[in-house]
Amino acid sequence: MPDTSDIIPQSLANYIDELPEGWTLFKLDELLSKIQYGYTASALRSSDGPRFLRITDIQDDVVNWDMVPSCEISEEEVLKFELIPGDIVFARTGATTGKSYLIKSCPKSVFASYLIRIRPKENVDSRFLYFFFHTPIYWRMISENLAGIAQPNCNASKLKTLEIPVPPLPEQHRIVAKVEELFKEVDAAHDRLNKVPVLLKHFRQAVLAAACSGRLTEGWRDENPDVEPANKLLQKIKSDVRGRKGNARKATNDFFEFDQFEVPHSWTWATTSDICLDITDGDHFPPPKNTKGVPFIVISNISSGIIDLKRTMFVSKEYFEKLANNKRPQYGDILYTVTGSYGIPVLVDTRKEFCFQRHIALLRPHQIIPSKFLWILMKSDIIYRQSTSIATGIAQLTVPLAGLRLLKIPLPPLEEQHEIVRRVEALFALADEIERQVVAATKRTNGLRQAILAKAFRGELVPTEAELGRKE
Repeated sequence: MPDTSDIIPQSLANYIDELPEGWTLFKLDELLSKIQYGYTASALRSSDGPRFLRITDIQDDVVNWDMVPSCEISEEEVLKFELIPGDIVFARTGATTGKSYLIKSCPKSVFASYLIRIRPKENVDSRFLYFFFHTPIYWRMISENLAGIAQPNCNASKLKTLEIPVPPLPEQHRIVAKVEELFKEVDAAHDRLNKVPVLLKHFRQAVLAAACSGRLTEGWRDENPDVEPANKLLQKIKSDVRGRKGNARKATNDFFEFDQFEVPHSWTWATTSDICLDITDGDHFPPPKNTKGVPFIVISNISSGIIDLKRTMFVSKEYFEKLANNKRPQYGDILYTVTGSYGIPVLVDTRKEFCFQRHIALLRPHQIIPSKFLWILMKSDIIYRQSTSIATGIAQLTVPLAGLRLLKIPLPPLEEQHEIVRRVEALFALADEIERQVVAATKRTNGLRQAILAKAFRGELVPTEAELGRKE
């Protein structure tokens, strides 16, 4: 490599205070044996001939060479444009302008005209350069050198002038080895963190399954053997609402097949209509839409599991007040999606006025039943499997109201319902806290790569040649 001054030019001084001891600043062109634009293919085909690497073939720093098309090209031009391991290609234009990809291994292949290929000299580790092309310093410098109005583009002439801080070759090798080692650890941490959301989903379902089977409160029942059994609670509710739902009471419980499991002796089996004052859906007539007024929600407003009243349509106050009482949600009601993305229960925890479309059902529990307990039931796999078994339709499945009113539910004593709610809330809060920690940890690991590269190019990741020389 040619010698250069140790003084950092003004163009790089904005990014580096001083070069690490023993490092030298070079123009990129001084580190390369080749820099050139790619080949313009006249025809592409699925097989035969060299592969034709394009910008679109590079996804998340990976190329699936089996999916890269072949091109028609003469043997003479292949020699000019052929890629070999150690080459680095850059996107010349578009949203990925300046993004680089290191050729680690490849079949016989050439590169497209919208790529720039560089080939480092033998005394430059191409992996070292590749890592530099991922640093914030590089991206700030390249952004200053972009041209174009309709879309940014980068040309070889400007790429050549980029200034690169370079240590001696043995130090380059050590830096590369250390960066790769640390990146593997970051990737492993990422993989472990990415598994946590799935584990938490299974954990929540396991909690619900334990809650609805009696396993969650098994010890509590041993300590509270004298509570009033659930069959007496059910009799009280039926007595209280007798006559108001006569037609529903006459419906058969054999509306669909469901294998009831054995519940604790103090529990009983019931149906959703047994413990609800109302089970209905939204107005079947298209509502007159307004630019303001009372929010009108659709499935997308509750698909996340909570009620989103910030992005809704509106209906007039007059339209809302004409709706039947059971079509105007109240605090403690349960909303349940019944069409398309069916099976999503949402607890109404607001006293704000709103109404809802017919693809959403409303379950209004008897005042004795804790609303959160009904929400736990509706969120469980016990209910979802039953909803799936009765759903009808071809284009999109719909859970009919007749079936929704006869879903079979395991009903514990009232005191145990409250205990189940308490325990589920505590366990779900624990899962939520773990989720928050995972999100924070993921953000930290996302920043680790840049932190590692920053230390590497400050000369802090491995001992410099100068430091090793003094130790010797």
